[in-house]
Amino acid sequence: MRESRVLKKLRAGEIVSCLKINLSDARVAEIAAISGFDCVWTDQEHIGQDWSILASNIWATKAHDTDILVRVPKGSYSDFIRPLELDATGIMVPHIMNLAEAELIVGMTRFHPTGRRPIDGGNSDGAYTALDFNEYLVQANQQRFVIFQIEDPEPLNELEEIAALDGYDMLFFGPGDFSQGIGAPGEWNHPELIAARKRVAEVAQRHGKFAGTVGGPGNANELIAMGYQFISMGADVVGIKNYCQDLVSAFTKSSAAGSKNSYMNT
Repeated sequence: MRESRVLKKLRAGEIVSCLKINLSDARVAEIAAISGFDCVWTDQEHIGQDWSILASNIWATKAHDTDILVRVPKGSYSDFIRPLELDATGIMVPHIMNLAEAELIVGMTRFHPTGRRPIDGGNSDGAYTALDFNEYLVQANQQRFVIFQIEDPEPLNELEEIAALDGYDMLFFGPGDFSQGIGAPGEWNHPELIAARKRVAEVAQRHGKFAGTVGGPGNANELIAMGYQFISMGADVVGIKNYCQDLVSAFTKSSAAGSKNSYMNT
């Protein structure tokens, strides 16, 4: 099984970069991988990506030794394990609300002795049965990561217990939904949001888990100082939107100047 680039760097105490991918074309994921991101984050919670699209994105990133993280929809165990069987390097489960839910997900996504994830081995992650059965179970537990997303105020009541649970790798703070959950949507400097962001990083570290969140060039240093080791630095759609707006702005200025200097005005 391919070694996880994300886990290798995190276990060595290094910081991991990630780019969120909203667009379905695998060439976008490949461009991100070629550019040097450690991880690409694709999404099945908010985006209607079918399994063939997801498989294409996985192949594109694997070709350049880049990890791919899939944020799964909250559903049956099949929703959690199918990305792993397609050989996604990790999954992120949104809106973890309590310890009982976290325990259930560990049981569904980890093999023995940690959990009872349903076993196939005949798909990409098991090298289509070419990987020894027991070695497959060991490597899947060691080289594939599971992330719990903390993006609501409710799980803060059991955050210590959730962080202490064995069988997953990272707590990921989601500020967007958290701001809505505290009744202050989009207020990124709200005291409750700032306190929660700091607490997630502190509790994760205290219990031997990695801490992840969304960020960008403007606050990456602050997040790293806070204890975050996995930072999603932006999104494909943001980059394309900004690029297009810059081009239109430049064109508008040039065309306005050109119209003033047009021979028709002389």
